[in-house]
Amino acid sequence: MLLKRPRSRNPWHRWIKPWQQIDWLLLCLTIGVSMFGGLMIMSTELTQPVTDYWSHWLVAAIGAVIALFLARTRYENLIQWHWVTYTLTNLSLIAVMIIGTSAKGAQRWITIGGFNVQPSEFAKIGLIITVAAVLHQRTASTVESVFRALAITAIPWALIFLQPDLATSLVFGAVVLGMLYWANANPGWLILMISPVISAILFSINWPLSQPISLFNVISVGLLGLVWAIAMGILGWQTLPWRKFAFNGIGALALNLLGGELGVFVWNHVLRDYQKDRLTVFLKPGYDILGVGYHQHQSRIAIGAGEIWGWGLFQGPMTQLNFVPEQHTDFIFSAVGEEFGFVGCLVVLFIFCLICFRLLRIAQTAKDNFGSLLAVGVLSMIVFQLIVNVGMTVGLAPVAGIPLPWMSYGRSAMLTNFIGLGLVESVANFRHRPKYY
Repeated sequence: MLLKRPRSRNPWHRWIKPWQQIDWLLLCLTIGVSMFGGLMIMSTELTQPVTDYWSHWLVAAIGAVIALFLARTRYENLIQWHWVTYTLTNLSLIAVMIIGTSAKGAQRWITIGGFNVQPSEFAKIGLIITVAAVLHQRTASTVESVFRALAITAIPWALIFLQPDLATSLVFGAVVLGMLYWANANPGWLILMISPVISAILFSINWPLSQPISLFNVISVGLLGLVWAIAMGILGWQTLPWRKFAFNGIGALALNLLGGELGVFVWNHVLRDYQKDRLTVFLKPGYDILGVGYHQHQSRIAIGAGEIWGWGLFQGPMTQLNFVPEQHTDFIFSAVGEEFGFVGCLVVLFIFCLICFRLLRIAQTAKDNFGSLLAVGVLSMIVFQLIVNVGMTVGLAPVAGIPLPWMSYGRSAMLTNFIGLGLVESVANFRHRPKYY
């Protein structure tokens, strides 16, 4: 005689079974931040006949549905499709260069059905999937594995840099560094990877800071860069293979000296005027506050005007009178600071910290390396964008076109963040799950 399995006493168990292991707190926090972001966008547009806040909420709702769909789909299936994903990512970036739409001096969008789609945003997810699959097969404990991951990153990074989209290319760097660290790469190697960039800054920092350039500044900056290059040479000798031949140390020293020379060349011949202006404003606070420094200067005033508790929702004078340009996109955090004050900013940052903590927790409890690396890749993307966006609104980072996740207006960025969230929720959902009867 066969015994029938007893039915669940709770009818909701059968309905929620496909999502029974997802992190509901993480999902609710991101949806809540998206809704609050729409509210702040509404505040910045209260005196203008636009409805970006409705579009923001609509795209967030679509993104949440996509995230829930991805959460019930096994993320492991992406491993066998990661080269297809990588190819489509690069083809979309090439398409931008051929048929893309230009705006504000950059060609970053493709118009589809009357909507502008930014492939570089979705390329972040494509890169995370590809690098996670590669490092899942072989960890970053060897130099060969690290160079393999960097080589994979180089193609989409170069295509984005040529658009030009320096901000998104920096996000790519942060994502790869975070994933390599999680994949057991030697921390010394990661420092060596970014050391030429630091050398470029140290050797060329004199150009925007000193006009006219003095001999003392040239010598002092040159000595500072030389000390850094020597330190990196020692680090390369200590951490890279073939230590007894000292080639690694000499190579690291030479690479940093070359990076310093390239920094001067890039500043004089590669960077566009608006990129130079943004760096100059960051290095020289108060520089041209009626011109190129206007955005950041007004943002700092708005945040400071909020003081402890803020003016209240829809009450911030600088927000309501549109004194802060691009406030509904890159400078949305300044509206939070003015209308909700220091306390409101702390609450928003605390919620983002909770989101990052939940992402990290999922990475730690994933059942395999691929899932763990997916979660860390999304975490690195969110953390870097959060730090840079908030930093630039208060003058602690250069102005860059990096949105505040889930809060800034931007359809492609919103969908990208929710797609990343859906992948992480899939990692959480397909851990060991209890049986419901």
